[in-house]
Amino acid sequence: MSPTDFSPDIEAVHRIEAVPVILSMVKHLTGMRFAAVARVTEKNWVACAVDDSIDFGLKPGGELVLESTICHEIRQHRQPVIFGHASRHPLFSAHHTPKTYGLESYISIPIVTANGAFFGTLCAIDSVPANLDDPAIAKTLTLFAQLIAMSLDTQNNLELTQAALVSANEHGRLREQFVAVLGHDLRTPLSAIRMSADLLESKTSDKRSLSLISAIRSSSTRMGLLIENVLDFARGRLGGGIPSKRQLVDDLEQTLRQTLDEVQASHPQASFSHSLTLPSGIHCDPLRMGQLLSNLLGNAVTHGSVSTPIVVQAYAEANEIVISVTNQGPPIPAELMPLLFEPFTRSEAGYRGEGLGLGLYIAAQIANAHHGSLSVTSTLESGTCFVARFPAQFKWL
Repeated sequence: MSPTDFSPDIEAVHRIEAVPVILSMVKHLTGMRFAAVARVTEKNWVACAVDDSIDFGLKPGGELVLESTICHEIRQHRQPVIFGHASRHPLFSAHHTPKTYGLESYISIPIVTANGAFFGTLCAIDSVPANLDDPAIAKTLTLFAQLIAMSLDTQNNLELTQAALVSANEHGRLREQFVAVLGHDLRTPLSAIRMSADLLESKTSDKRSLSLISAIRSSSTRMGLLIENVLDFARGRLGGGIPSKRQLVDDLEQTLRQTLDEVQASHPQASFSHSLTLPSGIHCDPLRMGQLLSNLLGNAVTHGSVSTPIVVQAYAEANEIVISVTNQGPPIPAELMPLLFEPFTRSEAGYRGEGLGLGLYIAAQIANAHHGSLSVTSTLESGTCFVARFPAQFKWL
């Protein structure tokens, strides 16, 4: 703000809805016909709000010569100045301000903000005398001035909070964009690793080399899943949710079977028992449904017992599609249950296992994107069971 630009101060006072009422009450209490809120600095006196019944000539933004006002003195000593009959007052009968402006009655209360800064004054003037001897008048106007100061403080704190929020949101947006770009750029070298593994496999029959190639392929597959999870997390945070392209699908059962086969191939040590019976004509994003199942299976493989098969079911129930994955093993700790579908919370809760903790979060987001839900139960007797439900058809599509 330039030294002569007081528009922010005028606007700040204008935003205080109580100011017009306060000025009206000042006139009513004092019997005076002009009331104003003034911004007073070391060089300027500027009207911010005015209630004028004597045609004094000031409007918001209007200025008086600072030295011609008593507010100049109030700014220095920060005490109210009140007199009801200037021509009979022992001090103000000779003061230049009443003489300059033809004033008989005058009242001015300092407006001081919480940090001790002097904003200006709440004042009233008239060319005729007024009875201002009642102590309640000064006390009431002082409360009015304090109310204005508190309102200005509230506005300032709100602006600072909003600015901090904008800054935080911008930093968050940039971080998430960085993650998205990083995840995207990681795909290129990962593709090269996979192609190199395929090429090496076609040129060797050595068992040790084939074992190493298999390890490379398995690691690259896991890395690919991690990259996709990171990308989906970034997309979801930047765009208000993980995107899905729902369409009429007749072979969702086949998509889920393929996903199950891929997970089985990547985890030969795990065993699966499955029952997949789905109708045709399901509205969904089949790739996202495959991803949901893959994430649930990956979680079950990581945390389930290797001696007991992981049970996978997919079926229609009434108007919903249900996909469930059940594994045996230690139950999920009670303290982790409320955090289970939040990102990056696994390590905070002390839960065993590898990864970023994005798999279940993304699975839940996919269910939400299909207007469905993902829930979990976990007991020592029944094992841990994740159940995804979503409407088979969407009437609004």
